[in-house]
Amino acid sequence: MENSEPASGLAAATIQKVRKNLAFRSKWSEVNGAMGDLGTYIPIVLALTLAKDLNLGTTLIFTAVYNILTGALYGVPMPVQPMKSIAAVAISSGSSFGIPEIMAAGICTSGALFLLGVTGLMETVYRLIPLPVVRGVQLSQGLSFAMTAVKYIKKEQNFSKAKSMGERHWVGLDGLLLALVCAGFIVVVNGAGEENRGEGNDDDDDDDDGGGRRKERLRRFITSLPSAFIVFLLGVVLAILRRPNVVKEMKVGPSTIQIVKISKHAWKEGFINGAIPQLPLSVLNSVIAVCKLSSDLFPAKNCSVTSVSVTVGLMNLVGCWFGAMPCCHGAGGLAGQYKFGGRSGGSVAILGAAKLVLGFVVGSSLAKLLNQFPVGVLGVLLLFAGLELAMACRDMASKKESFVMLLCAAVSLGSSAAIGFVCGIVVYLLLRLRSKDQSCSAL
Repeated sequence: MENSEPASGLAAATIQKVRKNLAFRSKWSEVNGAMGDLGTYIPIVLALTLAKDLNLGTTLIFTAVYNILTGALYGVPMPVQPMKSIAAVAISSGSSFGIPEIMAAGICTSGALFLLGVTGLMETVYRLIPLPVVRGVQLSQGLSFAMTAVKYIKKEQNFSKAKSMGERHWVGLDGLLLALVCAGFIVVVNGAGEENRGEGNDDDDDDDDGGGRRKERLRRFITSLPSAFIVFLLGVVLAILRRPNVVKEMKVGPSTIQIVKISKHAWKEGFINGAIPQLPLSVLNSVIAVCKLSSDLFPAKNCSVTSVSVTVGLMNLVGCWFGAMPCCHGAGGLAGQYKFGGRSGGSVAILGAAKLVLGFVVGSSLAKLLNQFPVGVLGVLLLFAGLELAMACRDMASKKESFVMLLCAAVSLGSSAAIGFVCGIVVYLLLRLRSKDQSCSAL
């Protein structure tokens, strides 16, 4: 009896914490926030499905479970995103890097992250990395998202070959004008992402003719609209209009889940060509940068680098064996969901529930609909996610901090995040050494 009381107390505390983490701050805001990560998720998943025959149904189901669990665990809109470097290698490598190699790369990367987490080494790395270097990584990722978004908006895309085609037409169901209208709509509704959306100015209520009150009510109505959700729904409608028979072509029922057989050659190729380039990006953006951004946006929540590293590891150490796309968390996805109103774990839980339904109801045949989704609209969602991530770097107060941040970002954009990180660390240490030498000379 004595042992059952602490156990029941722990269970009750856990249930209460989960309820708190999944509680909505505002229904429409959380639903809207759930759309903020789709500009990254859909293009990569669609590209791997078309080019590598990724099991989309399995990926939807597993990423749905990841979304729901991370939302319940952290209480913030913690995203679940594709491992971008592995996806890029797979799309550009032809038949030599198929599903077994992709899954091997995901398992190897996640195994390393899991070990860094459980041993506490990730926490040590997090404490030692200077803030300007972290900001540089965030800035480069945000600008990279934004530049990719502009490419999606301006040019036709072939996701299966990861190539931009000709210039996008101005008018059409996926025209440039449509993307610009969607972008303008989001700016009008969300502004620059101010926290006072929907709050009124009481001084206007004293207007004698009532005009001020009407204007204020209109402003509150506009700023309360779920802009990203509306834009996404518009994209779904346009996808159906672009190919009306696409709904009939979709099959009802989940995809078959099978264990992926990974040969020795696949392990070797996956580790060398997939895991090695992905690991630095995962450590920097999926763990360190996302934890720093989470502490900036949600100071009351505790998203430790140890727990985030472990959850990324566990996700793929299970899912990749069944053919689910290698996934991680990401600062860009968190910024995008926050930009559009996500403030709790309920936001990603909503997205997870939607993925779960789609995974069981239509499975991999959903790719037929996604292939018709207006790419320019996806570009608009990705653009604002990138800008929100880049704006997290505005707290660099001194010229030295800004210098290190900008250098790190520039090198990252021109080469890779790993090289930019190393350059940022070296320059930061040189500046610290220079400052100490100047102090000693002054004495």
